[in-house]
Amino acid sequence: QVQLVESGGGLVQAGGSLSLSCAGSGRTFNTYVVAWFRQAPRKEREFVAVVSWSGSTTILADSVKGRFAISRDNATNTVYLQMISLEPADTAVYYCAAGRRWRISAAEYSPVDYDYWGQGTQVTVSS
Repeated sequence: QVQLVESGGGLVQAGGSLSLSCAGSGRTFNTYVVAWFRQAPRKEREFVAVVSWSGSTTILADSVKGRFAISRDNATNTVYLQMISLEPADTAVYYCAAGRRWRISAAEYSPVDYDYWGQGTQVTVSS
């Protein structure tokens, strides 16, 4: 069982930066793949980024490549999503999720692969 708590969301102007954190509980946190998804109003939840068990490998959605970075610190059971050059299209509720499956491309990531979810944190980017 893993519990996840996101933090760090807020309101930022276009071009600004935010850093999100996902704090996980449990001794087995480092055995889970952890991803960030986001969901904008009236849209489906979409994949943003994922980090491997050790943190050595990451995959980013094309829409955020070059602007977002994902990392993890297994010593503190925390996964980070650093976001720069934010755009109004990035406005959404951001969720972190933990699961067991590793996919090789961003297009393969789906919410159905993830067993545990945080409550979400709102990111709003104003133009």
